[in-house]
Amino acid sequence: MHWKEVIGQQETIERLRALADSDRVPHALLLCGQEGAGKMALAMAFAKYLLASRNPSPNAEAMLREWAHPDLHFSYPTIKLPSMSGEHQPVSDDFSSEWHQMIMQGPYFSLQQWMGAMGATTQQAIITGAESDELTRKLSLKASQGGYKVAVIWLPERMNLTSANKILKLLEEPPQRTVFIMVANQPDKLLETIRSRTQRIDVKPIAYNDMVEALITRRGIDQQTAKHIAHTAKGNWLKAIESLDAGSENKQFLDMFILLMRMAYSRNVVQLKKWSETAAALGREKSRRMLVYFLQMVRENFMYNFKMPELSYMTEEEEAFSRKFSPFINENNVVEMSELIERTNRDIGQNANAKIQFYDFALNMIVLLLRK
Repeated sequence: MHWKEVIGQQETIERLRALADSDRVPHALLLCGQEGAGKMALAMAFAKYLLASRNPSPNAEAMLREWAHPDLHFSYPTIKLPSMSGEHQPVSDDFSSEWHQMIMQGPYFSLQQWMGAMGATTQQAIITGAESDELTRKLSLKASQGGYKVAVIWLPERMNLTSANKILKLLEEPPQRTVFIMVANQPDKLLETIRSRTQRIDVKPIAYNDMVEALITRRGIDQQTAKHIAHTAKGNWLKAIESLDAGSENKQFLDMFILLMRMAYSRNVVQLKKWSETAAALGREKSRRMLVYFLQMVRENFMYNFKMPELSYMTEEEEAFSRKFSPFINENNVVEMSELIERTNRDIGQNANAKIQFYDFALNMIVLLLRK
C-alpha cells in the first residue's frame, strides 16, 4: 500500500507526510469523512510510511506487503457467531483471517462488505471491551523493529461504552512511540473525551477529476461513462464501484423503495404489512443501510423537481422511476418524510422490534405520500 494507491486526497497526503517528516506525529489521529472517501486507504498508507519509510529495516517492506508487520495492529468491529460460547466477547483476532483477506484486496471497503466476510446475518457489529483489553496488551509489548507501534482502529464509533472507556484510558497514557489512527464515518458518536485527545483530520470526498481518472485507469471505463459515474458517486469510490455492479445491494434497495411507494400510494395495507416483514428480515445492519438509501432517494426526488441536472446524483435506473414519482416528494412532506426515516433508523439501531417499526413506518408513509 503506497501513497500512489490512494485516490486523490493529495492535500491530506502531504499533511500526513509532513507530520512524519518533521517528527511531529501526534499520538492519536482521527480521520473523519464520508464512506468511500479513502480514509482507510490514507490510514494504511500512513501506517506503512511510519513503519517502513521512517523506520527502515530489511524485512519491513516485505512484511507490510502482506500486512503482517508485528508492530502494526488492526482493530475493527466484530460479531458474535453462534459457535462462540456465551461468555466469549468477540475480538479482532477471531476474524483475523477474514480481515487479512479483505485488506489484501485493497483499502476501499465498506461495513457491508466486512459483515459479509464475517458471515453476519442479523447481528450488529461492535468493538467489545475484550477487544480494547487485547489491544492494550499488544501495545504494551516493545516494538519488535525498534520504531513506531501503530494501531489502526476502523470505525471506532462502533465501540461499546466499556470498550470506549478502556480506549480512553489508553489514549490518556499511551505507550511510548505508539500512534493510534482512528478511521471514523460518524465521529460525533465517539465520546467527546476521546475526540478531544486526538488530532482530527477531515477527509474530503474524492475530487471529481480524480474520480474520473481513477475510473478510467483502474477500472478501464470509457471517459463519458466515467464522468457520469463520478458525478453520481459524489466523491464516494465505493458508490462508484457499486454502480458498475448490476447486482449491487442498492439495486435491491431501489426495488424495496419502489414497492413501498407504490403500495403506500394505493393504500394497500395488507401488502405493506408483507413489505415490513420483508424489510425486517434483512437484519438490523442491512435494513439500516436501506433506510439511509431511502433518505438519499427522498432527497434526490425532491431535488429532481427543480429540473437542474447538475443537482441530480441518481443512477439511470433511479432517475427512470423518479421522472414520474418525484412530484409526490414536495415541500409539504419532504421534511417529515426525512424525519420519519431517520427516526425509524434510530429506533431499529436501538434494538426496537423491527417488524413493528417498519409497519409503523409504512403506514405513516401513506399519510405523507398523499400530502400534496
